[in-house]
Amino acid sequence: MSYQQDHVSALAIVPARWASTRLPGKPLAMIGERPMVEWVYRGAEAALGQAVVATDDQRIYDAVQAFGGRAVMTSLNHQSGTDRCAEALELLKAEGIDPEVVVNVQGDEPFVNAQNLRRLVAEFADSEVAIATLVRCFAQGEDEANPNWPKVVVDLESNALLFSRSLIPYPRNAVYLKNSRRLKHIGVYAFRPSVLQQVSGLMPTPLEQIEGLEQLRWLQHGYRIRTVRVEEEGLSVDTPQDLEWANRWAKERE
Repeated sequence: MSYQQDHVSALAIVPARWASTRLPGKPLAMIGERPMVEWVYRGAEAALGQAVVATDDQRIYDAVQAFGGRAVMTSLNHQSGTDRCAEALELLKAEGIDPEVVVNVQGDEPFVNAQNLRRLVAEFADSEVAIATLVRCFAQGEDEANPNWPKVVVDLESNALLFSRSLIPYPRNAVYLKNSRRLKHIGVYAFRPSVLQQVSGLMPTPLEQIEGLEQLRWLQHGYRIRTVRVEEEGLSVDTPQDLEWANRWAKERE
């Protein structure tokens, strides 16, 4: 059973690869008594009703099978999670699985926020929405200039105009920032299936290559990205220190 909101059915795909510079084998890193991929999978499944892990490694595939989840094997050669999701969708469509919306749920975020995912899916009740993603306002005191935290500016209908690692908008008239807080991009995307297939086949563009942000490829090719503003983004596990923090959080929750 897939999640239904305003008659829109959704499937969560969790791209999970073995290679990681700072934390190799990250999907199988233990958080409490369960591997991280299980935390992500169960959270996504609870939120949307249907989930699958798209992996390039037999160890991850076997681990998902062991806890009763669904997984598909994909190529080792994908450059992004988006491309891995696109291949997984093709494999699933061959089995008759055909959702109206596909949500790319990051494989390194063990404490999935179900409400955020559902809000993404709800945007697709608008037939003009092809891609949607999450954003939040920067909190007081956060380092807005940090290039590891992409920023986004939007139009009056909340569609993205530009993503950048730089400080946008530039505060030429800083007084106006008091009533217009900067937005941080959260890398969770939802697509109509046909659009996911289309963007995975696009050629790289100059802005994407300069900034190292794949969503700029989609914008430069003319796709519109609807942003959904949320209050929190969850924890991304990228380092051993993040993993320690995740274990403390899991222990408190249990």
